[in-house]
Amino acid sequence: MSAMLQPQIILLKEGTDTSQGKPQLVSNINACTAVADVVRTTLGPRGMDKLIHDDKGAVTISNDGATIMKLLDIVHPAAKILVDIAKSQDSELRSSGFSFGLIQMFEIVVGDGTTTVVLLAAEFLREAKPFIEDGVHSQNLIRSYRAASTLAIEKIKELAVSIEGKSLEEKKSLLAKCASTTLSSKLIGGEKEFFASMVVDAVIAIGNDDRLNMIGIKKVPGGTMRDSFLVNGVAFKKTFSYAGFEQQPKKFLNPKILLLNVELELKSEKENAEIRLSDPSQYQSIVDAEWNIIYDKLDKCVSSGAKVVLSRLAIGDLATQYFADRDIFCAGRVTEEDLKRVAAATGGTVQTSVNNIIDEILGTCEVFEERQVGNERFNIFNGCPSGQTATIVLRGGADQFIEEAERSLHDAIMIVRRALKNSTVVAGGGAIDMEISRYLRQHARTIAGKSQLFINSYAKALEVIPRQLCDNAGFDATDVLNKLRQKHALPSGEGAPYGVDIATGGIADSFANFVWEPAIVKINAINAATEAACLILSVDETIKNPKSESAQGDAAASAMGRGRGGGFRGRGRGMRR
Repeated sequence: MSAMLQPQIILLKEGTDTSQGKPQLVSNINACTAVADVVRTTLGPRGMDKLIHDDKGAVTISNDGATIMKLLDIVHPAAKILVDIAKSQDSELRSSGFSFGLIQMFEIVVGDGTTTVVLLAAEFLREAKPFIEDGVHSQNLIRSYRAASTLAIEKIKELAVSIEGKSLEEKKSLLAKCASTTLSSKLIGGEKEFFASMVVDAVIAIGNDDRLNMIGIKKVPGGTMRDSFLVNGVAFKKTFSYAGFEQQPKKFLNPKILLLNVELELKSEKENAEIRLSDPSQYQSIVDAEWNIIYDKLDKCVSSGAKVVLSRLAIGDLATQYFADRDIFCAGRVTEEDLKRVAAATGGTVQTSVNNIIDEILGTCEVFEERQVGNERFNIFNGCPSGQTATIVLRGGADQFIEEAERSLHDAIMIVRRALKNSTVVAGGGAIDMEISRYLRQHARTIAGKSQLFINSYAKALEVIPRQLCDNAGFDATDVLNKLRQKHALPSGEGAPYGVDIATGGIADSFANFVWEPAIVKINAINAATEAACLILSVDETIKNPKSESAQGDAAASAMGRGRGGGFRGRGRGMRR
């Protein structure tokens, strides 16, 4: 009797929405597979593009997984995890702190592979779904998936081929192959050889510098893709200029370059300033003092021997004409990013004062020139001694096309940097995925119990990459996958590098065809996808706690009350009644 009369226990606020158990887990899995279906068709050289326009009317055409995921306004909390891993795979993250959703679990320092990681995570969940529905505890799946991930990563390291110890020319050729593989799936895939060599030269130019902003990409509409060019130094768009600029020289050989964060402009006296004079002749000396200050600054710039003067702040009409009369080029309002890149390339130092300018703080380059590129004028610094920066000037038709080309080059730059730093590559085109799948199936036979089924399902999920490559190219995926399974099952191991041949619809040796990808990218993709799948499988309850209308009303009323009270309490001495 006493048990029946126990009071009801209320833990959560009224209006809280909770859903838990198996249906909630299945719902999360369905949401993640729905997100993956959006980017599924963008994978590979024959991947399709997505056209996305936002509420402001801006149109983006892209097949870059990270860009599409970023532009999708996903509200489902579990599906957002896939957006986060796509961002993390595309970003350069070294932070030890927390940033978004899943990234703090693993430090990822790669670019590209974004579509791959989303597809793999969704496929792992799709394969886990029947087991969840049959009543298997999700922790059993998580344990097996993590074990399979460890085995897969060890196998990748075993199959990876090092490009270390090669000459610079050989290394450049190998890196260009990696860049070509990335660019083949992009909008600029038709010119992949042209852009691949450009990307490799740009990455080698910055050397061991980790700052990605040392490679500048400037977009100039008009012309063809082949009109794009690489500057072994810095190029930036001509800044706003005053009268007298036309008289300045536009080309110098081995000039000294002065970099300033100083305003070289005649400043008028402050408004309502009051000056008391005892003698009218003193007024002229005050006016002259203003002119003397600016002329003193300009004289110091000229006496430094610099032939090119750049400043982050304005260089006025007086200074522009003054420099023009002395055959000196000047540019004001240069962006901070461009000024830093000029400093890194030329060996100069940005100065906040024109006093005590010595030769050590001046930069230099072999050739400085101002050149017409399309409808724009560009200031170009070539042959810089430090060689720690490069600029790619992109040409093309529509603005959307150039934007997508920039995203494609970003992916290629990241891939080449990874390959250069880690110097191990694996066969692409789905070859490495098929080989790991075969290895895991073989390993699963040695395990007793349910774990054998779970590792088998993990192995099957890895086949999604070659299958989707075939589907996107319009080939029969079942036929191609059967051929690949047969080839990879050869006891000699000679079939390990075989992947999908996009050109013929058959299979081919990806390594011999130079379809390569850095091992670090594949390792991180599998690691990230497994962690994301395990995280979603470990969630069994979702609690949504929206603010009820009554709570909002109470908050508004209390705020108004505070406002009124504050007003009345404010009355006191000195206040008008």
